Amino acid sequence: MEGYVNCGEFKVAGVFYDFINSEVLPGSGVEDFWIGFEKLVKELTPENKALLQKRDDIQMRLNEWHLGNPQFDQEKYRGFLQEINYLEAEAEDFAIATENVDDEIAIQAGPQLVVPVNNARYAINAANARWGSLYDALYGTDAIPEEGGYERGASYNPRRGEEVIAFAKQYLDDTIPLTAGSHSEVVNYRIVGSKLQAHLEDGSMAELMDPLKLTGYNGTPGDPSVLLMKNNNLHLELVIDRNDPIGSGDKAGVKDIVMESAVTTIMDCEDSVAAVDAEDKVEVYRNWLGLLTGTLTTSFQKGDRTVVRSLEPDRTYTSMTGSPFSLRGRSLLFVRNVGHLMTTNAVLDQNGDEILEGILDGVITSLIAKHELLHKGDFKNSTKGSVYIVKPKMHGSEEAAFANKLFNRIEDLLGLERYTLKIGVMDEERRTSLNLKNCIKEVKDRVAFINTGFLDRTGDEIHTSMEAGIMCRKNEMKTTRWLQAYEWSNVHTGLAAGFQGKAQIGKGMWAMPDRMAEMMEQKIVHLEAGATTAWVPSPAAATLHALHYHQLDVRQVQKDLKKRSGNREEMLVVPVVEKPAWSQGDIQQELDNNIQGILGYVVRWVNQGIGCSKVPDIHYVGLMEDRATLRISSQHVANWLHHNVCSAQQVKETLERMAEVVDKQNEGDPHYQPMSPDFQNSVAFQAAAELIFAGYKQPNGYTEPILHRRRLEAKASAKKVMK
Repeated sequence: MEGYVNCGEFKVAGVFYDFINSEVLPGSGVEDFWIGFEKLVKELTPENKALLQKRDDIQMRLNEWHLGNPQFDQEKYRGFLQEINYLEAEAEDFAIATENVDDEIAIQAGPQLVVPVNNARYAINAANARWGSLYDALYGTDAIPEEGGYERGASYNPRRGEEVIAFAKQYLDDTIPLTAGSHSEVVNYRIVGSKLQAHLEDGSMAELMDPLKLTGYNGTPGDPSVLLMKNNNLHLELVIDRNDPIGSGDKAGVKDIVMESAVTTIMDCEDSVAAVDAEDKVEVYRNWLGLLTGTLTTSFQKGDRTVVRSLEPDRTYTSMTGSPFSLRGRSLLFVRNVGHLMTTNAVLDQNGDEILEGILDGVITSLIAKHELLHKGDFKNSTKGSVYIVKPKMHGSEEAAFANKLFNRIEDLLGLERYTLKIGVMDEERRTSLNLKNCIKEVKDRVAFINTGFLDRTGDEIHTSMEAGIMCRKNEMKTTRWLQAYEWSNVHTGLAAGFQGKAQIGKGMWAMPDRMAEMMEQKIVHLEAGATTAWVPSPAAATLHALHYHQLDVRQVQKDLKKRSGNREEMLVVPVVEKPAWSQGDIQQELDNNIQGILGYVVRWVNQGIGCSKVPDIHYVGLMEDRATLRISSQHVANWLHHNVCSAQQVKETLERMAEVVDKQNEGDPHYQPMSPDFQNSVAFQAAAELIFAGYKQPNGYTEPILHRRRLEAKASAKKVMK
């Protein structure tokens, strides 16, 4: 086969084979890799495929039950789910036994970034987002209102700058208070002994209310350039420079407050990435390799100069006893593999079939991580010798057990000690939510993370109960009983399994990167719910969200929450509307909103290979979109279409009308390919339509099969044009 290399009984794409042999295997200490890899794939593929078949069988039985029981009965429904083992018998109580978990996961509570690893610039920025300027995050976003003379502009606005500084100093007063006065009144900071002295403008002197919050400094005690503070296990720096344009105008010479921000980051190979062939997979893996070896760089033009980005070094300080120490300069990195569903043409098996992509991801991302474990690079990721792999879209405890077996086999193949590979379990499928305790038990020796992925979870809720009836409007999902129960059950289950002090409990993404003021008002609820981390869409958002972790001690919140009980019964309440009272205008508004979002995301995915982007919605509000949001929207329209809330003709007309809106929104992009007026020959448009009209038949409502096939079609078409 053209472009493939014979490797045992398998055929490996040449570009992938060369990458592994020349860039990954040397120095890894792994011998006979391809032989062992082939053996692993042959052993695990049948079990993986059987699990996928079980998903289909279960969905068929669910559809049949709902069709046979039009008058829904909760008790009867529960009995049916137990009968087919969809609702598993709950395991006995246990505590996770994970060891060698880094402090950023086990102890520190803080923001978490998720970025597509195939975008080198985003990946480096995210890794470096461990520390961020509070002044920049406030000044550059709507966290500071822009009315009444405080507007952002092409040049620096002093009034806005003053408001930023006032906000930051008030924040210091609230979290790092002085024994008297305010940080805004300080004219000089100095260290005497092990204490901070703050000299105020009225001539008086104050100290920190809690002297132990000062943990280090740079410069000299009498003239510090950096004061390192620690609060709720998170650090912040007061940076002092009286020669700086900002510092020169500050009474105490403070030019910035630098926050410890993105404590952890997920480098994503999954929902935010459009990787459909061997070439794409090499790009994904090469960036992961560069991150772990510290060699990844990227450059871009900013005005008339070229900017080169690389990974930040660690930050050094002097302790209060006079000895040097350092803090990590980069975020601790997870890698999110793909789930159990998809296959990849990077490797073909003995029958000429594509192998399962989830198996390939597990092996290759772990093989790459071995370089870091062997100290091959200048930068350390894990100080505890662990590799953190997030595993998404698993259905129930059998699939969690399969992931554990896969990790066992990978460790054996690569010569790693058992449980070196830690797992993050995404609680984003209904069978996992209902059986989360059992899922965790299957990986109790390696679990380091659980997270509610409410976007995918909503998509699965719609598809699972497709025949149950008409789903409520999409925005109304946020207040449904099942969703509230799901969010709490995740935290409750994690705490009951002993996650506190050992593993992360996470919450989902803030999807509006331009609305930071709203985020600062609302996202503290994730901490109040007991989550030790929550997803943010940008480094600036990470810095602003870090403020919440200084305001609230999640450890104490979790101690209080342990007294509450869980209720998985509420998760069985299907969000259907028996007799919707929607007007035709309501229905069309819902279709417009869903379909515009579908098209806005799919056109970039299919035509440009962009797996995650800020897509303007129908009201021109930028929303972070990935395959999870696409899954919701496409399944929602498919549900309404299936139950005759709308007609096929209405959906088709809406698709065409919204395609023109999306084309207009993207007219400033020189790489954009319009969908109108030639809808028939627009691969992207046809992909969006197929996601809706074939949505009922898609496995668990996933979008990947259609997106991958259409992206490959678009790439093949582009190659023909180039020839």
